[in-house]
Amino acid sequence: MRVVVLHGPNLNLLGRREPHIYGKETLADINTRLETLAAELGAELVIVQSNHEGMLIDTLHANLDKADGAIINPGGITNYGVPLHDAIAAMPFPVIEVHLSNIAAREVWRSHSIISPVVDGTIQGLGWRSYTAALRAVVEIAREPKKR
Repeated sequence: MRVVVLHGPNLNLLGRREPHIYGKETLADINTRLETLAAELGAELVIVQSNHEGMLIDTLHANLDKADGAIINPGGITNYGVPLHDAIAAMPFPVIEVHLSNIAAREVWRSHSIISPVVDGTIQGLGWRSYTAALRAVVEIAREPKKR
């Protein structure tokens, strides 16, 4: 079981950037939590953080036939990332969108995700727990028998 974890723009600044919104956990802390949970679930993670949309897309493409699922926090690309939207739509495996904060309760412009229509689900507002909830969900979905 291989799960791709994509962290979008500015998530490398977690723990320093607006901790009152995003929490004090660093990206390394979140990745450690994910790796620990993945080991419990029998999953291998491919973790990539990039401030560039193209790198996130390239990672999805590179794992098209290798991954069983993906988790993505698109960060600032959430609202305008048409190429990322299209790449996710082409994936043959389940994809879960995550956000540390509740984007529906923030600025109006943040509440619309261009990514949400092409993912299997969205988990938001739980801080770092959004990621671990998403990992549990994507592994469970990927393990379900495929419907014909």
